[in-house]
Amino acid sequence: MKIFNIKDFLISGAIISALVSCNVGKPYTRTDLQLPERYKEVAQVTGDTVVLPWKTFFKDSKLIGLINKALTRNNEVKVALKNMEQLDLVYKQAKLSLMPTLDFNAGANRSWASKNSLNGSLNEQFLGTKYIDDFNATLRLSWEVDIWGKSKMQKEAAAAEYFAQKENLHAIKSRIVVQVAQAYYNLIALDEQLKIAEQNIELSNSTLKMMELQFKAGQINSLAVQQSEAQKKTAELLIPLAKQNISIQENALSILCGEYPDTVERTGNLQTMIPDNKLSDGLPAQLLSRRPDIKAAELNVVSLNSKTGLAKAVMYPSISLSPQIGLNSNKFNTWFDIPGSVTKAIAANLAAPVFQKKELRTAYETALIEQEKAAVQFKQSVMTAVGEVSDAMAKSKGSTERLQLLGQRTNILDKGIDDALKLYKSGMATYLEVITAQNNKLQNDLETINVTLEKLNAEVELYRALGGGVE
Repeated sequence: MKIFNIKDFLISGAIISALVSCNVGKPYTRTDLQLPERYKEVAQVTGDTVVLPWKTFFKDSKLIGLINKALTRNNEVKVALKNMEQLDLVYKQAKLSLMPTLDFNAGANRSWASKNSLNGSLNEQFLGTKYIDDFNATLRLSWEVDIWGKSKMQKEAAAAEYFAQKENLHAIKSRIVVQVAQAYYNLIALDEQLKIAEQNIELSNSTLKMMELQFKAGQINSLAVQQSEAQKKTAELLIPLAKQNISIQENALSILCGEYPDTVERTGNLQTMIPDNKLSDGLPAQLLSRRPDIKAAELNVVSLNSKTGLAKAVMYPSISLSPQIGLNSNKFNTWFDIPGSVTKAIAANLAAPVFQKKELRTAYETALIEQEKAAVQFKQSVMTAVGEVSDAMAKSKGSTERLQLLGQRTNILDKGIDDALKLYKSGMATYLEVITAQNNKLQNDLETINVTLEKLNAEVELYRALGGGVE
């Protein structure tokens, strides 16, 4: 009779496994993105530095302080940091996947056998007791031979998830930088709308006083006074609306900065907020190394690629070793009598799934589909990023052209108001022409503020879309 040999068993198992395959997981390859050579829109900007640090891109000290506060106190950033801590623990755990497990067990047991049983009669005959004591202490080592590279794939998946979360954190911070900047710009715009309304009220007051004097002198009728008063009310209506929106915007910005609603300090005007730094559009392919959301999407594909390999590895045989050593005795005083109480055992197992109702195959095919979905989502994120750059370029170009036209119209309307008042005083223009000129100037000034705000938002969006970072 041939004696069982552990070494032969393991060698045979390893040979069988090697015949099947030694690497069930496929290395990650990037999907063909078919990136365009250039953007649809061409930015009218130049410069060697594509991505500027946000502290260089923004120049208002109050805004820089608010962004600093948001990046450290914002609760969404804090949650993202906690997620990174969790994934860091998972990655550290994955690095230990090749290590064997060691268990210690110690116990004492006393049993009483039946008097009419063979054990019971032998106990009293040989031991002189009606019970049997058993004292046991065991160290058991378990180790699975990593034939299919499971440990490597686990580490790859965990590392990809960790770095994907790191990129997600950068994406969150970049988005918060943009949100704080746009909220701050919106506050400045509301302040300017309030000033425009107040200036228009002063102008309407002077016009109204002049018409009241002319009405008392019988030079005009009451309709002219009423129309002038209505024009004044139009400007006055803007005051409570602007103050209401300022309060709401301050509350939102405070919460974004991780604080309870409060007033927000601000300085300057919209024109001084427009960045002097120029951005270079670069090439669409460069977004892959700049945009944290794109990098996170690709890392997600890498992680799922490793998980697909793990799902496939489960379908193949596995070999495990379980040696153990311990101390065993039926008396407490000889429990730790070495070497007399020493017990040893070793076990080797070769396990292979045979019939699992297609559960393992289904799990593998599901993992493969998830990987393919992630690859499609990665390509979609790249397409979206290219589109965002083109959109921001179009908005920046369009708002710049509109501001130039608004500047020309402002000069015309400013002269128109002066001319209307002079002509009205000399009796060569009607009160309606004066009121129309004032109303046109009011609407033009408000539109200029809105377009300037659009220009600022477009510049910030272009900065983010090109991969503007927070490091």
